Amino acid sequence: MSYSDSHLRDILERTRTVALVGVSANPVRPSYFVARYLGLKGYRVIPVNPGLAGQELLGETVRASLSDVPDDVEMVDIFRRPDAVPPIVDEALARWPDLQTIWMQIGVVHEAAAARAEARGVDVVMDLCPKMEYQRLCGELSRGGINTGRISSKL
Repeated sequence: MSYSDSHLRDILERTRTVALVGVSANPVRPSYFVARYLGLKGYRVIPVNPGLAGQELLGETVRASLSDVPDDVEMVDIFRRPDAVPPIVDEALARWPDLQTIWMQIGVVHEAAAARAEARGVDVVMDLCPKMEYQRLCGELSRGGINTGRISSKL
């Protein structure tokens, strides 16, 4: 899996609303930190976690499932084990015919689910973090996670 910088930049620039599946309310968990960061960068992040459904997190009501998300999203970001990915992708494809991106977090890869999404014209990114890619592409981090010294908040 290799994604060009221009492809990742295009995804991050066109995305405005993200459904984040598997978000945690614990501020030290990576899923919480990613949701918070993306929100600070201007994305609307809709948290999805059945164990937290109905609670408020980062200014949004947590939804039990993607089917419960009342609004359209451009991207579904998955913070779940690879074996949990297929039903999430299927639910996302059924919920949003115009979905643009399925993004699977670091360590999350499911080729068959990705192929189903790609067959529908959906871009798929696996085994990467949108927060880290945003930071890298705008100069906050290098590929190795090192501060580049470049100051910018623009992609």
